[in-house]
Amino acid sequence: MSTPLRAVSDGPLSIRVFLPPELPGLRVVRYRTDERLWRSVKERFSVTMTYSGRSEWWCRGEVRVSTPGTLDLKQLGDVHRDLRREGPSRFQVISFDEALVTEAREALGYPASSHLRRVQLERGQPTAAPFVRLHALLGEGRVEPSNTLELQTALTEALCALASCFGDSDEPERRSRLPVRRALEALHEALEQGISLDALARQAELDKFHLCRAFREEVGMPPYAYLTHLRIARAMGLLTQGLTPSEVALRVGLYDQSQLNRHFKRIIGLTPGQFARAVQPRSGDDPGALHASSCSRHTSSSRSGGPVRGWSA
Repeated sequence: MSTPLRAVSDGPLSIRVFLPPELPGLRVVRYRTDERLWRSVKERFSVTMTYSGRSEWWCRGEVRVSTPGTLDLKQLGDVHRDLRREGPSRFQVISFDEALVTEAREALGYPASSHLRRVQLERGQPTAAPFVRLHALLGEGRVEPSNTLELQTALTEALCALASCFGDSDEPERRSRLPVRRALEALHEALEQGISLDALARQAELDKFHLCRAFREEVGMPPYAYLTHLRIARAMGLLTQGLTPSEVALRVGLYDQSQLNRHFKRIIGLTPGQFARAVQPRSGDDPGALHASSCSRHTSSSRSGGPVRGWSA
């Protein structure tokens, strides 16, 4: 049985990570933050519940608003960029390994080519009920569920609800976005070895000039920035598993640890070593619970035009 998380914070920002041992492939991240802005590339499917605060954010070419009770759905590869935050915020992110989503999607007959069409729900909607239940079991004072079967059932129902949000886009829209989709797939495959722009354009079946313009318009950043964010997102997962920064640098296609340090600090606000120490279980802790202390003294707010930090949850 899992034990409750202990709060670890220093100032307005607190990040806590929880890996329920009863639910392999699932990760819970709880945030308490101020009005700083976040940017990330999603390496997992996720459902975020907002408990307090209001935010405006960009994803897939649209600006959306999250308020208390809003559920936001993201799929692997999505870029999230905060535009504005109002007041202190609390939100919880439940993310799923791709294998969990693939299993549910295949069992329910949704083709691999489909993608999330519904990306935002209100907690009162019927479709939102399984997500609300899973969030309640795993967060905000309910970290110890009654039994494993309850947790596993809640996860399965949430995955069914997530699969029901998949669908194919209209054919003209799908064709127009296909080159960017090919480029995204190529960047994921090239995470370790890298790729040139010419090679990326060949795989996208579009000249590099049109590709760069279309990629930025749809994804929100150029291909090289997307690949860097993707590498840092992967590095975070490997550091959580206990690999050293030097091992991680090579596993994610970076030249050495110093290059990893530079990109990690710029994007996350911590060095890889600081992050690794924050999320490793301490003596006496539940091995399923990882504690990330506040990085407020390392992260500057973007309200005045400073750098935007982000953690790809």
